[in-house]
Amino acid sequence: MASAGKFQVMTMTDSAAERVRELVENADKNAIGLRVGIKKGGCAGMEYTMDLVEDAKPGDDVIEDRGAKLFIDPSAVLFLLGTEMDFEVTKFRSGFVFKNPNEVSACGCGESVSLQAADEGALPLN
Repeated sequence: MASAGKFQVMTMTDSAAERVRELVENADKNAIGLRVGIKKGGCAGMEYTMDLVEDAKPGDDVIEDRGAKLFIDPSAVLFLLGTEMDFEVTKFRSGFVFKNPNEVSACGCGESVSLQAADEGALPLN
């Protein structure tokens, strides 16, 4: 019988994990990871937020992968379930990109999205 594991809210690609590690290592403060959240704003209604973390907050979901640590804001968990975080460098921009199955629509500039909460009943039980 398999032991009950915790469902991971988000995943990171190799390039995202590498960039998170770089940000933490090069931070002016004693950062331990990156906090990912959602806030209202932008032309599509919601924006992803990212801040360096010095101390974990109670209720944070913590994801550790390839030496990188993400702290997920509890109020954003249902909007981020199943999301893959990537880091892309193109001719015109570089930055984190979120491949989010809960995204309903995005604005043309790609800076904001419309999200719906994930169905908790659809979570895999492992």
